[in-house]
Amino acid sequence: MNRPLEIDIAVVVEAQGWPGEAALEELVRRTVEAVVGDLSLRSSRSTELGVTFTDDAAMRGLNAQWRDKDKPTNVLSFPAFPEQGETIPPMLGDIVLARETIEREAALDGKPFDHHLTHLVVHGLLHLLGFDHETEEEAEEMEAVETRILASLAIPDPYALTEDLDTVTRQ
Repeated sequence: MNRPLEIDIAVVVEAQGWPGEAALEELVRRTVEAVVGDLSLRSSRSTELGVTFTDDAAMRGLNAQWRDKDKPTNVLSFPAFPEQGETIPPMLGDIVLARETIEREAALDGKPFDHHLTHLVVHGLLHLLGFDHETEEEAEEMEAVETRILASLAIPDPYALTEDLDTVTRQ
């Protein structure tokens, strides 16, 4: 019997400066529930997800090791099973987030930190669920899903805010 997908979440805070662990766990749990609900994910068994809150130095090392990019990034996703079919695997994988980069981007875009962080958790989880943005069509689909999920959490369209700021910057 299929029921709404249950995801066991392990949160690790390995760098200073993040909100408290309880607040991060609540943000991740609420975000994961929104993704599961929006995508109507169902399974007869639960799955696992790891979310690590780190800093730019650690993220730079991961980005260099796994993507050959010697700079920090905001979020990385590491699927436990890269070739995923229709069935949800017993472990989705890990999402890693870098505080300083997320803070800089939120400030630059004029977004609340928790809104930007929530967006990146959605983005990372969608990658673990098989979404990508390698082509324009994939990017449009992924952005539409992200926007819809964030709206269910009362968070404005992050792409509209960025486009508005880009327009103002170019003038």
